[in-house]
Amino acid sequence: MRKLKHVAIAGNIGAGKTTLTELLSKHYGWQVQYEDTTLNPYLSDFYDDMHRWSFNLQIYFLSSRYQQILHIRAGEETVIQDRTIYEDANIFAPNLHEMNLMSSRDFANYSELFRIMSSQVEAPDLLIYLRSSIPKLVHHIHVRGRDYEGNMSLDYIKRLNERYEEWISGYKEGNLLIIQNDNLDFKNNPEDLGLIIEKVDAEIHGLF
Repeated sequence: MRKLKHVAIAGNIGAGKTTLTELLSKHYGWQVQYEDTTLNPYLSDFYDDMHRWSFNLQIYFLSSRYQQILHIRAGEETVIQDRTIYEDANIFAPNLHEMNLMSSRDFANYSELFRIMSSQVEAPDLLIYLRSSIPKLVHHIHVRGRDYEGNMSLDYIKRLNERYEEWISGYKEGNLLIIQNDNLDFKNNPEDLGLIIEKVDAEIHGLF
């Protein structure tokens, strides 16, 4: 029987990806691969000057997530990943290019690198998408109070959300579970977390 190796959580900034990653990891005993924000050398600079640092940031994330996937597939344990390699290429980089915050030359370079890397790795066995409305995202961003997110505009968040919905509607790389997050508080309400676990259980049983 094929072993479940790779589960990934996708969603916009403030959707609750890291929280759900931690909770599911604890429940199932999965290892975790977090998005690298605390050690990322470009993130703070990016939010101060998006045009200058957009390409650097996206290349860093692409490299980091590519290495994570190689590590996951080479290992023996089940790993849950906070954000996927697909989100950078389908949401963040195109959005930066559209907003004239990444040059066409840099975007073409990035896109070719993604094409090569993504052709060499497998999609997650299960992708969980946290769907959240703009008010919920803004509330979460405000509550967690990360300094580097203080300059983020509402328009930027809206643009990302539109791209997320467009991407997820055409996602064909693997198995997909969509969680409507607006009326859930899985961090503080065990019943809400239980509802998500039931859905994840059903998907896992369907896979194997």
